[in-house]
Amino acid sequence: MADAPGVDVSAQRWARADVEALMAAPFAELIFRAQEIHRENFDPREVQASRLLSIKTGGCPEDCGYCSQSAKFETGLKAKKLMDRDTVLAEAKRAKKEGASRFCMGAAWRSPKDKDMSELCAMVSGVKALGLQTCMTLGMLSDSQATQLSEAGLDYYNHNIDTSPEYYEQVISTRTFEDRIQTLERVRASGMNVCCGGIVGMGEKPEDRIGFLLALANMTPPPESVPINALMPIEGTPLGASEPIPAIEFARLIAAARILMPASYVRLSAGRENMSDEAQALCFLAGANSIFVGDELLTTNNPGRAKDAALFERLGVKLV
Repeated sequence: MADAPGVDVSAQRWARADVEALMAAPFAELIFRAQEIHRENFDPREVQASRLLSIKTGGCPEDCGYCSQSAKFETGLKAKKLMDRDTVLAEAKRAKKEGASRFCMGAAWRSPKDKDMSELCAMVSGVKALGLQTCMTLGMLSDSQATQLSEAGLDYYNHNIDTSPEYYEQVISTRTFEDRIQTLERVRASGMNVCCGGIVGMGEKPEDRIGFLLALANMTPPPESVPINALMPIEGTPLGASEPIPAIEFARLIAAARILMPASYVRLSAGRENMSDEAQALCFLAGANSIFVGDELLTTNNPGRAKDAALFERLGVKLV
């Protein structure tokens, strides 16, 4: 499948028609093109392994319709205080021992308090000293907070746009799409890498998935890491009864992301617990080359070490 006429691939600038064409392309052609681009930029036999730890759980004032950690929803989740540094470092050591190369720390905040920044930065420095890449997701950041995290050595900051700009208000009302973009701009200005993606299966339409990909691919530059999550429906949340999208459509989204963002890590993120081995294999064939390892992702289940090891042995893929 040829590149769309007039698209400057090197600058990663895409028109909506380009993304529509990708999502409408014959599936075999789309996968073939994604594989070509994947192999030009990465070793297709390798998948990057990240570990995600909730360092502060629950009690969030936001109303993200998919999230069990919102204080606005009755999900049965109990709020916990910020985890102490020694416990975080112990978890990071375990993650490295079990094969993770990146350690991600998430806190259920609208934004971190300045009084917590010193401890958060110490966590970053401590994890980095173990030889792991570091990532955090703490909500919205001020210029000063982004600078502090960068100076502490944080490699990636995760701040998802969640969905398309057009569908965004159907998912969350307590912060705007532009709020998220401003935090991403602060992260980029501080010198950190950007980790940014979203969730599908939240009741959005196919055109919203196109808008979601378009917003990511036209960031300057695109995110270095792009987590694509399949909604894990949680009872008590507004989106808890959402219908999942079919596996082939999910793989199509992964393939389009790979083509639109050739040099980015595309992470097959939340939702793997509900995917068959065959569905996951299709996503790796489509260009996904990063996963979260471990039994839990913040507050939802994830395939464990043994299950992943068996799958990757069958696929002839190694975690790095």
